[in-house]
This record gives sequence, C-alpha cells and structure tokens, in this order.
Amino acid sequence: MNKFKIFGIILLATFTTSKAQEIDQVKKVIDAEQFEKAKGILKSLIQTKPNNGKAYFLLGNIYLTQKIADSAKIYFQKGLTVSEDSKYNYIGLGQMDLDDNNLISAQNNFNLATKDSKKKEVEPFIFVAKAYMNADKPDYTAALNNLNKAKTNNPSDSQLLLTLGDAYYGDKKQNESYVSYRDAFAADPTLIRAKMQLGVLLKGARAFTEAVKAYDKVVSTNPEYGPVYRELAETYYLWGFNEPKNNKEYIQKALDYYEIYMKLTDYSLTSRMRHADFLVLAKDYKALEMEANKMKELDKVNPRIFRYLGYSSYENGNTDSAISALETFISTPTNKIIARDYMYLGLAKLRKANNLETKTFDQVVFDAGVSNLKKAVEIEITMTNDLSEIGKKFYEQKLFKQAAAIYEIAVTNVNSKNYVLDNFYLGNSLYYNNTKKDVVKPNPEELQKADVAFGNVITASPTTQDAYIFRARANNLLENDEMIIKYYQQYIDVVTEKGAEELAKPAVRTKFIESYNAIAAAFANTDKVKAKEYFNKTLTLDATNEYATQSLKQLK
Repeated sequence: MNKFKIFGIILLATFTTSKAQEIDQVKKVIDAEQFEKAKGILKSLIQTKPNNGKAYFLLGNIYLTQKIADSAKIYFQKGLTVSEDSKYNYIGLGQMDLDDNNLISAQNNFNLATKDSKKKEVEPFIFVAKAYMNADKPDYTAALNNLNKAKTNNPSDSQLLLTLGDAYYGDKKQNESYVSYRDAFAADPTLIRAKMQLGVLLKGARAFTEAVKAYDKVVSTNPEYGPVYRELAETYYLWGFNEPKNNKEYIQKALDYYEIYMKLTDYSLTSRMRHADFLVLAKDYKALEMEANKMKELDKVNPRIFRYLGYSSYENGNTDSAISALETFISTPTNKIIARDYMYLGLAKLRKANNLETKTFDQVVFDAGVSNLKKAVEIEITMTNDLSEIGKKFYEQKLFKQAAAIYEIAVTNVNSKNYVLDNFYLGNSLYYNNTKKDVVKPNPEELQKADVAFGNVITASPTTQDAYIFRARANNLLENDEMIIKYYQQYIDVVTEKGAEELAKPAVRTKFIESYNAIAAAFANTDKVKAKEYFNKTLTLDATNEYATQSLKQLK
C-alpha cells in the first residue's frame, strides 16, 4: 500500500509540474507578443485540462489586451467555476472594474484573489499590479503597493523585480526602475524583457545611441525576440523626430524594424493594430491604408479599422472615404474616441467644403468641419498645433472669414508653439474680411476680436511692429479716434526705436505716412493744432501728399 501511495504522489507531482511547464511556456509566448499563438495553446489546454483556472485567466487577459472585453469576461467567469487556480480570474474581472471606474468592486476582486496567498507566493500580487498598470487609467502607486507586499514574501523573484521595474518606470522613477530591471536580469539571465527594458529607459532619456546598443545586445542574445524590434522601431522614430536632418533615414529604419516585429509576432490583428498606430506616427499613409484594408479582410466588424481607413484615406486624398469611415467609427457608442478622430473628420470636411477642382464652396459642410475641430481641441488642447497650416491655406485663398474660424480655435491654446503667429493671422483675417469690396458696413464684433488678437501678439512680442499698425487699422474701421491715435503712435515709437536702418525702408516710410495722416484725422475734430502737426509730419516725408495738403487747407 505504501508503494501505491508513493507512486500516486509521484504521478500527482509529475502532473502538477507538467501543467506548470505548459503555463510557463504560454507565458513566454505571450511575452513575445505572439498573441494568436498563445490563444491557440490556451484553448487547447482548456480542452485537455478544463480545471486549469490560470489558463482561463491568461486567455481572458489576452482578450483584454486586444480590447475584446466581452470575450475576456466570458473566460474570467468560466475560470471562476473551476477547481484549480480559479482565484486569478478575480484579477481579470478587477481590471475590467478599473476600466469601468468601479474602484470598490475592483478592490474587492483583488482581495479575493490574494487573501489566501501562501507565504512565498508572489504571482497573484504581480498580476494585480499589472491590472492596475494596464487599466485604461493606470495607477502606478497602487501597483507598487501590491508589489511591495509581494516583496516581503520573495524579494528575489525575477518576475516580481521585472514588474517593479515597469511600475517604477510608469511612476517616472527612473533610478529605481533601472535597479529593478538590472536585478531581474541578474536573477534570471533568460528574462530577456528585463534586458530590453534597460534600453527602453535609455530611449526615455533620449540617449538614443546607447538605447540602440542595448537593443542590439538583446538581438545578439535572441534574434527571434519580436518586441525588441518594436522598441528599435519606436526608438528610431523618436530619434528621427529629434534630429530632423536624419529624419527620413531613421523613419525608414523604424519602418523596417517594425516589419521584422510583425513577422515575429504572427501578423495577428493585435500586431497589425499596433503597426497601424505606428504608421500614423511615421506618417506612412499609403502603408497605413494597405494595412487597414488587410485588417478589414481579417475582421470585417472591428470598428478600430475604420479609424485607420479614415486617417489614411484623408492623407491619400480620398476625402469622401475618409468622412464615411470616420463617421462610422465615431458614431459607434462603444468606441473610445480620441481627439485625432475628430481632427481628421474635421479636416476632411474642410477639404470637401472647399472644392478646388470645381471651385465651389459649401459653407454648411465647412461649419460642420469646424465643429469637429472644436471637439478635437476640447479633448486634447495640443491639437491646435495642427491648425496653423490649415488656416493659412484658407488665408492665402483670401477666404478670410473661414481662415478666422480656424485661427479662433488655434489661439485657445496659449501654450501653443504657434500662439503668436496664429493670433496675428487671426487678427489679419478678421481685418481683411472687413475690407473686401463687397463689405457695406464693417462688422464691429469681428474688428473687436481682431483688436484682441493683435493685443495678444503685442503682449507676447512687443517688438512685432506690424501688430501695432494692423491694430490701429482695425480701430480705424471702428472709428475709435482714441485707439487710432494710440496704436499708430505706438507703431511709430516701436519702429523708431529700431533705428535708422529700419526707418530707411520704403515700406516703413509708407506706413509712417499712413500713421501721421490717420492720427491727424483723428485729432481733427478735437485738437486742430495736433492735427496740423501730424499732417505737416506727413509732408516732411512726402511733400506732395494730396490728403495731407487738402486736409491742412480745410483746417485753416
């Protein structure tokens, strides 16, 4: 009987070890970002060993990573009903609670997952920490709290150290992150992600040369490890962005590395989605449109594909397709809309409204486009940086009212790199819109906005002389004598301070004559002495100036 007992114990140990090895193998596949392959292995594992709760959890987690929440929930709930390691599935449901902003329910689920943890057990705490980091609104403090609990159980666990590195990195604690990644790799030299993350830290510090060297070491260790090529791609993209002279070369390298990443991560829909996100950054819109159409063949109902089709169609000149795809995407209630979705839809509508081929303009479509741009900026204020060139195209076509509508959105961001220039063009657009031949009476509201815009330019850049003269011109249309005198005089003063070289310019001389005449005219009804003084200043620059000559005769 004792022999049979021993034999039974050996069988049980072998069976348990086998399951653990299978799960460890799946984790390596997931770590390599081969999600479709991992899903296939886990589904087979569930069929052969239906009581393996960790298999359900890992499968549900992959679906969460792929943003397929319904499938994730199904597997988490099934995983709770099995006899082994079912507790892990509470963690998956907890992350879904975090995504739904249900923090109390999330905490309850995490407590259920960790309450019966054994003395040396760290894995449940690691997965809870990852749930906090992978949630739609990451909470790195909560992640670190859970990892520090696990650290008291087993401080040298390599996976724990790796996850600590991720949490510190997310919490912007670079030194602690470096130490954790270094210690993780020292604890387990096969943990290649820890070695790769050391390069990621260098990328974050803009030490691009050193980051690439670190990644090259990873490649020499394991050339089949896909994620390192994604990091190489993203590093070269940032490097090119920071060194414009090498931008073209580095972007091409980035695209080449991303292609290697795709080949090593089974061209799954998830990999293609991530690739598409990168193509948006790299502005390779032809490749993006091709990728979007390939994804559409793989999954005809995935709404995110319409985002990529919309972006790429716009950039490739297919305006109607862009509008159709983006309106489909935005109108789907379950989609998480980002600022750039509204930005592209707005830009597509502006282009459709201003049909350069037929030379027609549709104000209704234009207004709808402006409304979309406003929504984009409401979501993300930095979207204003994309509007300067768009506004300038309308300005150069002398569509001043439309240009002003775009610049009005642009100047809502006082921290924009184009803030001063956008205000100047806003003021100019409004001013010129009120000087067109068909204007019967200037619009006071528009001219007052122009006055404010020029005032913003002057405040930010006091030596921008043309802001003063255009502000004076706007007030001239408003027939505000006090402001006419004030701003034309300020123009004169600012230019005079710049010295003789500036004063000698023919364009400046013409503007001085305009200024003197305008100031004199403003004084004419209240201070004839001053009026005569300024008309005479005009005549010192232009002895035959008809307006000054005739006005002086009338003042006598």
